[in-house]
Amino acid sequence: MPARPPKPQPERPQLRGKLWLEVGGRPVLTEAAADLLDQIEACGSVSAAARNLRFAYRRAWLLIDAANRAWPRPLVLKATGGAGGGKAELTEFGRHVLRTYRDLQLQLELLLDTAGDPFATGA
Repeated sequence: MPARPPKPQPERPQLRGKLWLEVGGRPVLTEAAADLLDQIEACGSVSAAARNLRFAYRRAWLLIDAANRAWPRPLVLKATGGAGGGKAELTEFGRHVLRTYRDLQLQLELLLDTAGDPFATGA
């Protein structure tokens, strides 16, 4: 009788987390919004940033509008299109918020990476 193949070991659970900021119970900075801010900083354009992230243009504008309304100062300054197209740039406050969010993301990842295996049974 042929030997049975070894039984595959189940994958171990992995500790994961996501970071977002809320004001009044509503998210005002999520990973998607932070990615959009990064792209606006790189491209100088909401439409180019949205294209790079494969976001609908409307979604990008809604994320920016929600963020600008939620914070005490705007994160993004926008100029509507014309012959050269619209422009967008992060304000100094927007850069600060984005840097702080990215720093917190790194701290969370480090914490999760160093937490060990909380599901280990010791057996």
